[in-house]
Amino acid sequence: VQLQAFGGGLVEPGGSLRLSCAASGFTAEYYGVGWFRQAPGKEREGVSCISSSDGSVYYLDSVKGRFTISRDNAKNTVYLEMNRLSVEDTAVYYCATDLVGYCSGNPNYPDYWGKGTQVTVSS
Repeated sequence: VQLQAFGGGLVEPGGSLRLSCAASGFTAEYYGVGWFRQAPGKEREGVSCISSSDGSVYYLDSVKGRFTISRDNAKNTVYLEMNRLSVEDTAVYYCATDLVGYCSGNPNYPDYWGKGTQVTVSS
């Protein structure tokens, strides 16, 4: 099981980025996959999560209405579209799964993590 997150970068406040999480060794559409982030000096938190068991989607309150999680099953990839970015969104972003159908966004659950991608929002 491998996950590779990419698409981070430097963006100005109000800008947009799309993160991609390429999965290999498992079929992502059958499992919950989530995006998590960790800012310097802060605990890791769940940003968004998409479940396969019931189709539910979780968003951190602070990103609701700005971020959208989606899948491309043909590419075995999960995306995180991030709009109206603010400096508070600056963090290393990770994708992860615990290979179950449901994904809650709790960072304590996933067993498999990809290397993070840095998102920096700054003017």
